[in-house]
Amino acid sequence: MRLRNVKNKEEILSSSKFLVKNPKDYCGRWKEYFGNNNPIYIEIGMGKGKFIRENALKYPNINFIGIEKYDSVVAKCLPKIDDSLSNLAIVRMDALEIDKVFAHEISRIYLNFSDPWPKKRHHLRRLSSKVFLEKYSSIFLGDYEILMRTDNEDLFCYSLMSFSEAGYVLKDLTFNLHNNTDDIITTEYEDRFSSRGMPIYAVRAIKCLKK
Repeated sequence: MRLRNVKNKEEILSSSKFLVKNPKDYCGRWKEYFGNNNPIYIEIGMGKGKFIRENALKYPNINFIGIEKYDSVVAKCLPKIDDSLSNLAIVRMDALEIDKVFAHEISRIYLNFSDPWPKKRHHLRRLSSKVFLEKYSSIFLGDYEILMRTDNEDLFCYSLMSFSEAGYVLKDLTFNLHNNTDDIITTEYEDRFSSRGMPIYAVRAIKCLKK
């Protein structure tokens, strides 16, 4: 993926109060970062951040963390965040390190339009692969909940199998999300795809822990 450089990128990254500079220091302690006991939802691969920003505005009693690997993408998101928000944090990191940044404190994971890694030899890099599902098991606080959206049918079918094999129950499964509801917060990619009439696949995968 070729990314355009962002003017004043370093200044944006260094000056933003929303970018957490030392996320590993908060592993297991994110409630201390936010200063409350509200649920914590994370979006892995937030892109330019429209989805996570709008959720934070709509749901002030939930803490949101947007995760993105690329500096340039993060720099495009940060200036768009409403300065009054206190329930949103941005973390710049590779998702492979997710279990080094969180520990038994996340209530929900969003996987929105993740890289499909189409070549078979790269399938374990998919954010819904068994490699990542094992990592997620160490960051959830209670029952596991993953909400996924994608325009890629192959990735979606792969993910359904991966979730099922890992013991997740599939709910709210749809092969055309925007035919079912209009009252949803969308991502930048989603707006682009749906405006072209492309179907958006979605599912809520839940794994309840035995009491």
